[in-house]
Amino acid sequence: MDSVGIGLIGTGFMGKCHALAYGAAKAVFGDVPTPRLELLCEVPAEKARAMADQFGFARATGDWRTLINDPAVDIVCITTPNKLHAEIAIAALESGKHVHCEKPMALTLDEAETMARVAAGAKGKTIVGYNYIRNPAFRHARKLIKESAIGRVIHFRGFVDEDYQADPDLPWTWRATRAEAGLGALGDLGCHMISMAVELMGPVRSVIGDIRTVHATRVSPDDGTPRPVENEDIASAILEFDGGVQGLFSTSRSAWGRKNYMAVEVHGTQGMICFDQERMNELRIYQNAGDRSVQGFTTIMTGPEHEPYGNFVPAAGHQIGFNDLKTIEAASFLRAVAGGPDAYPSFREALEFERVIHAIASSNGRRVIL
Repeated sequence: MDSVGIGLIGTGFMGKCHALAYGAAKAVFGDVPTPRLELLCEVPAEKARAMADQFGFARATGDWRTLINDPAVDIVCITTPNKLHAEIAIAALESGKHVHCEKPMALTLDEAETMARVAAGAKGKTIVGYNYIRNPAFRHARKLIKESAIGRVIHFRGFVDEDYQADPDLPWTWRATRAEAGLGALGDLGCHMISMAVELMGPVRSVIGDIRTVHATRVSPDDGTPRPVENEDIASAILEFDGGVQGLFSTSRSAWGRKNYMAVEVHGTQGMICFDQERMNELRIYQNAGDRSVQGFTTIMTGPEHEPYGNFVPAAGHQIGFNDLKTIEAASFLRAVAGGPDAYPSFREALEFERVIHAIASSNGRRVIL
């Protein structure tokens, strides 16, 4: 396969991210088929035409069904509001397309299970947008843990916080409703940490969770009346992994000062590893070895030695960014579509992350076995 046609549905934050990623993938990696930015969908149609011109797509449409049925489109990228993910993904798979869907997979666990079931019987390949696990620093942490650089792993801690809902005076939006957004902080932020936890620690066996809504109502921008916030602002959980190791998990969309605080600590019998996405080009490791008078945390700055950093920049210290992680993700999917190994996480694998966040949401302090 020399080239792959890309169809993009949605032009917000993640829509632009996908456009940049597929536009750059060939230049960055070279070993992928050439992406053709074929068709962009947005509403109204006038906006679709304007965004297609900006993003570099050949054509535009205001109807996502037109896009998934277009013979020139091979990969359907879904970056719409959450409530549309399941319907579009299932229709695209049934049309024989490959599907690159942003997280969370769907509003409900039932919808996510249906998506995975349809994908299992479809010819198209799938991937869900968990780009943070592509970070070279994070991948290096995974390698060090597997090599027992900190001994036997004994505990995990993961925190993911932002402050985009911290202000009580912010107006009500669709993100506050189950019918439009599904879960709150868990679906928007927490699922990313679960993907990272599973990458480092293996599958989650059980959870004991608690969720809280900090601001019970927000004022409607339409008529000024209070409207209920139906999903969680904060979620916390005790996790148990298949290997028996315990972990702590917390996520908040109401944490003042946090912009993309996605922090991981993995404790071992001979040291610990720390990572924070707000300092995404650094990894810290403490190893209990050698002269105690000079022991301390070592900061590893990512560089060409930490693949695929060198595909972007030939020298350490120049750093890669958030959009570059999506380029790594897009390249992995292009390879899969061209006949290579399936990209990770597919709908089947990402469904396990969905099971965890929905178990936390429904736990109410009980232990839930997954």
